[in-house]
Amino acid sequence: MSITAERKQELIKEYAQGEGDTGSPEVQVAIMSERIRNLTDHLNDHKKDHHSRRGLLVLVGQRRRLLDYLKRKDQSRYEGLIGRLGLRR
Repeated sequence: MSITAERKQELIKEYAQGEGDTGSPEVQVAIMSERIRNLTDHLNDHKKDHHSRRGLLVLVGQRRRLLDYLKRKDQSRYEGLIGRLGLRR
């Protein structure tokens, strides 16, 4: 269910704003989106895993808050990020 260290490093390189950037909203949202995809796939197979379902809902809420923050601070970065990630909003 969790992402591998290699995949996490790939996401950091792809979405980082500069060298050594691991904490920008873009990187955090990209990592959360990958975890959300993995959890969604897991829950399709294990429909009664309610503990993981709650974790998924918590992750979705955290990602939503980060995206709202980014939208408030810089609209163009927000639109670019959701376009790259393929999110609906």
